[in-house]
Amino acid sequence: MAQIRVVRRVLTESLAAMTFPILLLSILIAPVSAPVVAEIDRSRARWCGVKTMPLRPSTHSWAQWVVLQMRSRSIWRTDFPIFVAAVLLSVLSLVVTFFGFIGAVVLVFSPVFWFFGIAAQVGPFTPKSVQETLLAMPAGVTLGAVTASVLTGISLLRDLVLRAFSRSRDPDLLAKLEELRTSRASLTAAFEFERQRIERDLHDGAQQELVAVVMRLGMLEATATAAATDQERIVQLARQAQAHAERALERLRDTVRDIHPRELSDLGLIAAVRELAVRSPLRVELSSTGDDTQLSSPTATAVYFTVSEALTNIAKHAGVGSARIDMQCAATDVRVRVHDDGLGGARIDAGSGLAGLRERMRSVGGNLEILSPAGGGTEVVASAPSQPTW
Repeated sequence: MAQIRVVRRVLTESLAAMTFPILLLSILIAPVSAPVVAEIDRSRARWCGVKTMPLRPSTHSWAQWVVLQMRSRSIWRTDFPIFVAAVLLSVLSLVVTFFGFIGAVVLVFSPVFWFFGIAAQVGPFTPKSVQETLLAMPAGVTLGAVTASVLTGISLLRDLVLRAFSRSRDPDLLAKLEELRTSRASLTAAFEFERQRIERDLHDGAQQELVAVVMRLGMLEATATAAATDQERIVQLARQAQAHAERALERLRDTVRDIHPRELSDLGLIAAVRELAVRSPLRVELSSTGDDTQLSSPTATAVYFTVSEALTNIAKHAGVGSARIDMQCAATDVRVRVHDDGLGGARIDAGSGLAGLRERMRSVGGNLEILSPAGGGTEVVASAPSQPTW
């Protein structure tokens, strides 16, 4: 495997030597050629066994990506230094390849040249006999090996330059990409769960009530047609239909409120959480400080649904009838703490819905933490900047 990597390094350096004229001309359009050359150098390093990350997304063409890189400041911090190093090292590869390999070939085939009456000269050495041409053959092999070693060293030097201008960024980019992949997967699962919940609420709630309304209205029509004098039966059916319609309307309002509460848009986060506490089956003690007028809509929405989910989990799993909410709103950030004295033992990855809320908080630059020792109650803490980081 190591031999294969050495061969690859020698081949790539030889190719760099051959393409040096093109690379030299590309200096005239350095802002365009720099990201291309840097990305090619990353591909070279990967082919030679070095772990590097391609910066060009697979969904972008070369033209699209180059335009984006030209608009980015990273072209001067990363791509341009790698481009300059590529030009300088390609000059060195050209010199080493030309004199080294050509000299090695001449020395190895020196007896052949002598047979045709040619005394092939390599530097200061010129054979003067057949014996000297035969002695030149191992020298040519040695020169070829030295040339390959020097080209390998130049290739390793390219790797050092590449790492020097990528060391502080590649791991961060990899970590951010991994975090984005995880967040996207979690958000997708959370949105799918939310869609299923809405469909279930509509099917089991408002839809059944509306079906009951339709049935009662049909019975009301049949009764009114068959027996116009049965006023009591007509009134009873009308009242039942009205009751079902009111329940359907109430469940529709609950479903819409769970999607996005009107109080949050009209009155702000503190008022919406206060309304949430009033509607909760728990005895909720709410303490709020500060002004929520500086909070952006995405931040307020993320915090609101975090509180809502926390109260729902307390009602379902904590085994207590009370909870406490402490909210602090400032011009720069918001922090909310939901606490109960229940059973504890809650985990953010246990399917309680908090995993999706954590990703929602992260999407606005915030965070969600849960402290829930067994038997010691549960504390959900959400914090976020007033304005999303994006």
